[in-house]
Amino acid sequence: MPHADTLAALTQQYLRDLVRIDTTNPPGNEKAAADYIAGVLRAAGVPSKVLESAPGRASVIARLKGDGSLRPLLLLSHLDVVPADPTEWDQPPFAANVVDGYMFGRGTVDTKNLTAVELALMVTLQREGLPLKRDLILAATADEEAGGEMGMNWLLEHHPGELEAEYCINEGGGDGVMLGGRRFYTCQTGEKGVCWMKVTAHGTPGHASMPRADNAVVRLCAAVARAGTAKLPLRKTDTVERLVEAAAALLPAPLAEALRGVLDPAREEEALQLMDGLPQIQALLRATLHDTISPTMLEAGSKANVIPGTATATLDGRIVPGQTPDAFLAEVQELLGPEVKAELLQRSTGYESEPGSPLFDLMAQVLREHDPGSVLAPFLVPGTTDGRMLAARGVKVYGFCPLQDEPGWPALEMAHARNERISLANLHFSSAVLYDVVRRFCS
Repeated sequence: MPHADTLAALTQQYLRDLVRIDTTNPPGNEKAAADYIAGVLRAAGVPSKVLESAPGRASVIARLKGDGSLRPLLLLSHLDVVPADPTEWDQPPFAANVVDGYMFGRGTVDTKNLTAVELALMVTLQREGLPLKRDLILAATADEEAGGEMGMNWLLEHHPGELEAEYCINEGGGDGVMLGGRRFYTCQTGEKGVCWMKVTAHGTPGHASMPRADNAVVRLCAAVARAGTAKLPLRKTDTVERLVEAAAALLPAPLAEALRGVLDPAREEEALQLMDGLPQIQALLRATLHDTISPTMLEAGSKANVIPGTATATLDGRIVPGQTPDAFLAEVQELLGPEVKAELLQRSTGYESEPGSPLFDLMAQVLREHDPGSVLAPFLVPGTTDGRMLAARGVKVYGFCPLQDEPGWPALEMAHARNERISLANLHFSSAVLYDVVRRFCS
């Protein structure tokens, strides 16, 4: 492989430049970042296209041609980032300052770091001139943080041929944590589906000095409280079962048996209580073993002294693969009760990509070479990524940007957080591992 330090230096340079391009969504303005990437690729001799879905909203796609004996591999990331309030940060969120070995900036973990790694891989492989059996496609998209309508969804509608691939490496996995004396990495092999709902309650309007039993706000709040605090039935998926078993295999017998208890409805709560010292793991297991409901928005009334006739709420529902939006809506409606009405605003189904594929197995092998004794396990992401749209078209999507755990750096909390940051050491590790994976898989 090229000198690892050279590859890491490229990755660091690209990430610094990308963080300094403010692509906060809304409004996005991803075209500046797409143009930057296209310029880097053109300078390296890699053909690229900047595809604009609306003024200022653009994605970039590039391709290294293979001999066609194997189907393409797609390297996917997104260019937009969520807002960052500079007053809440220790470093300016769009300056890419390096302090104590960490680069601070919005997007350093979600996901301009992956964009930078994948861009460095494209440039490096082009320079090496290694014959490829697969086309290697890079796609850095707009609008992922707002659902992808102006990014991946638009690309698939207007330029579907640009994204045809057998496999995809995406965001959503790769975090490492020490477990049983060995490092345990995740690889996203599935996502939950989205069911956003509007809940409406009606009542009789009137003067607030005369309380009414049919107050729409009271009806709504009672119903939303029931739904928001309900623990929905445990729903096992192949992905989460494999994750639990892989983790249990690293633990002493009593702890392993306790961990396996999370898959048993009768033992789940007891098993989760044993993880009180690991609140992030607790929350992830709860979210990936169940459909979930989170109330997020409330709206009612226009004056303090007027009882409104209508009150509404928005619920963020997430469903495990295998569950349908319509079945989930019926379940939520039963929890809400007859006095309110729920309707779907946005819907999608979850997906699982099969663990144990040639790409998954290669990722595990390369990790063991770079981090001896490490274990790779499938992971179900409770949120969503652009990968769901590709998975719906038969692409095998794997979220994998390998990062090692570091003291004082909670990897699972970095995305969208204040002081989002990544260590230069982890950029080095990510680029080295992904270089070996991509080069071997495509050649």
